[in-house]
Amino acid sequence: MIDLKVLRASPQQVRAALARRGDPTVTRMLDELEALDMRRRALTGQLDQLKADRNEAARMDAAQVKAEGGLPAATTAKRREFGKQIADLEAKLKSVEDELELKLLYVPNVPLPDVPDGDASHNKVVRTRGEPAPKGGKPHWEIGESLGVLDLARGAKVSGSGFPVFVGPGAKLVRGLINFMLDLHTREHGYVEVEPPFVVKRETMQGTGQVPKFEDDAYKTAPDDLFLVPTAEVPLTNLHRDEIMDGGKLPLGYAAYTPCFRREAGAAGRDTRGLLRVHQFDKVELVRFARPADSPAEQERMTAHAEAVLQRLELAYRVVLLAAGDLGFASAKTYDLEVWAPGVGQWLEVSSSSSFTDFQARRANIRYRPSAGAKPELVHTLNASGVALPRTIAALIETRQQPDGSVTIPAALVPYLGMERLVPPSAGGT
Repeated sequence: MIDLKVLRASPQQVRAALARRGDPTVTRMLDELEALDMRRRALTGQLDQLKADRNEAARMDAAQVKAEGGLPAATTAKRREFGKQIADLEAKLKSVEDELELKLLYVPNVPLPDVPDGDASHNKVVRTRGEPAPKGGKPHWEIGESLGVLDLARGAKVSGSGFPVFVGPGAKLVRGLINFMLDLHTREHGYVEVEPPFVVKRETMQGTGQVPKFEDDAYKTAPDDLFLVPTAEVPLTNLHRDEIMDGGKLPLGYAAYTPCFRREAGAAGRDTRGLLRVHQFDKVELVRFARPADSPAEQERMTAHAEAVLQRLELAYRVVLLAAGDLGFASAKTYDLEVWAPGVGQWLEVSSSSSFTDFQARRANIRYRPSAGAKPELVHTLNASGVALPRTIAALIETRQQPDGSVTIPAALVPYLGMERLVPPSAGGT
């Protein structure tokens, strides 16, 4: 059972740290948790005392039986009452423990000290690379349609809005991007490639923090209660659920491609044009396991790995350190990588590089042994998109559109596509 140790500090310290997120519901949640924990402790004390009384009575009963050959009926009745009281208290304690365990799953991670306070308006641009193209030009959905590589209307006809269809060279662009990124991360950055399942169990989603809090954002199946992965982070992190990892093999990195499925139930009213917000998209994900002392450096290294993709794609981008009030539920520190898309005139997030410290490891029971014979400790988990495709493609075609309507292909992608540009169907191509 999860207990209050999941909070990792005194209630006062936790309150102060979580207050930085600016969410008033967290304070109420902590009040409820403390009240439940006090109730649990009281019931545990009563139950322990009652069991001690029963054991003492059993000792006295044994002596009486030995001396007198039996027990009076009244004594036997009292002993049955002991059993009933113990059973009632155990049922009450289990109910409190179950409620406590459930509520603990809604407590977010504690922001790291170097995370800025405040809401999204306090996010900090750490660095910018490349010269953003002047705002203007056609948006990617118009470019994609004119090139015959993106068919949003037929995607909506088949599955509903938010399910884009890439056609011909567009589909080849998707496949080329995936292969390019997997090759980069495995050959140059040292990640182990994994082909994980695309559906996962409830406890797998719970281990990384997607459920129960964000269950309404997930696609799931019935009656088997399996979830379509919202990101490869979920299966990759849970590969080591309930395991003790070899500390000598840390840090360990995995890379995987998966389609990602998100209902985005809480995103009503946000920009949904083109590829900006979709329900199914392709992504290459990076997951790292590290010793706690190494985890800050590992996050910087992993962020650089994601940046390398954008550098090879010749996209202008910036790295943004999120403020505490803009952090994801499970994250203790996050860098967003945003690419500039001149057609829509926006910086588009294509990767979040996050340190979860030991938050996910506590939920999924992932530990490591620092050395032979040493006591196991909680590992730190980290992940980054390396990178997500829809907005990357949007930025690519908006940035690289030419006056004749064609779109040039970055040199790093040419070997994967076998072409140097995307051209309108009537113009032919090379």
